[in-house]
Amino acid sequence: MLSRVFPPHHGGSGRWFWEIYRRLPWEAVVVVAGEHPDQSAFDRNHAANIQRMNLDFPTWGLLGNQGWRHYLRAYQTLRSWLRKEAVTHVHAGTCLPEGFLACLLRRRFGVPYICYVHGEELNVVASSRQMSWMAKLALREADFAVANSQNTVRQLVDQDWLPADKVRLLHPGVDTGLFVPVEKKPETRQRLGWEGRQVILTVGRLQKRKGQDQLIRVLPQLRVAIPEVLYAIVGDGEERQALEALARECDVAEHVQFLGGMEDTRLRECYQQCDLFVLPNREVDGDTEGFGMVLLEAQACGKAVVAGDSGGTAETMDMPHTGLVVDCNDVNLLAGTLRTLLQDPARLNAMGQAAREWVVQNFDWEPLTARAKEIFRFPASLQGASSAPKAETVC
Repeated sequence: MLSRVFPPHHGGSGRWFWEIYRRLPWEAVVVVAGEHPDQSAFDRNHAANIQRMNLDFPTWGLLGNQGWRHYLRAYQTLRSWLRKEAVTHVHAGTCLPEGFLACLLRRRFGVPYICYVHGEELNVVASSRQMSWMAKLALREADFAVANSQNTVRQLVDQDWLPADKVRLLHPGVDTGLFVPVEKKPETRQRLGWEGRQVILTVGRLQKRKGQDQLIRVLPQLRVAIPEVLYAIVGDGEERQALEALARECDVAEHVQFLGGMEDTRLRECYQQCDLFVLPNREVDGDTEGFGMVLLEAQACGKAVVAGDSGGTAETMDMPHTGLVVDCNDVNLLAGTLRTLLQDPARLNAMGQAAREWVVQNFDWEPLTARAKEIFRFPASLQGASSAPKAETVC
């Protein structure tokens, strides 16, 4: 498994890979993951065979000294691991740079590979003729692509990246044993700074397509009807300073709380103790939300959810029973939706109960892992083994 994003990196794709591959026999899996300052603490806490390398390329393209030098260095490192671990298949976390590297390995050593596609990266690489060519080569020489949503499948087929018969659908999921509902706990809410507040929660990287700025723009309207409203934001990213400035500009700084990145235990508390979860995503310069695993995590904790109508977010919920999708470019529409829900606690409670049942039935990791094994054609002799031989190794 080759992926730039992998725990302890925060991000839905990294969690998706971790949850799937940690349920496969470790003896049959090598994970080659991107570097992270906290990688040592994470890697020593389990038996996984994880190798780390720099996959944060300054550019995904090949042209110029920076591009081809990074690809060459990564290729040489992967070539040595390929031989050392007797790798038989490569699973690339996305088309660039991982998929292109897998393509180079296949051309040199004949090792087959598959490539994950998340949706948001397709419009990004399509903006460059060079990267578009590289991504298409990586996808078309793969055995097949694994798409995270029906929306991503449609993108791949309709935009002529791949024919339909070379795409497999595998939704991300949620650990329904970890993310569980609990009653409101005054001591926890007090520790979080939520005492006496109605709390809207967003979890995600602070970037434009996540739409945290749109919800901040909603708050001046929302606080008129709900004076105690608080918008809690979990996550870090390049938009932090801009969002803080926007909160001051809108005169709602006292209604916005930046909590930064969190480990799972504290994150779960936020899901459990909030009143409503919102991912106000929208498309920005072709960048969309491929799926939205945080929407599953919130629903697993018994919370109603609201998301933008960009990308694959609608596939995470059973509308309108567990959540709603709205145009988050329309501040008035978003404000009206949130106000209506927050002023109807009985409806929020009913949606939260339905949400929990929905994700348990449809998005628990165990059946999703079984589906992954079918897609990967994982050898039956290894599917239940914990000490399997290394004859079939996934890198």
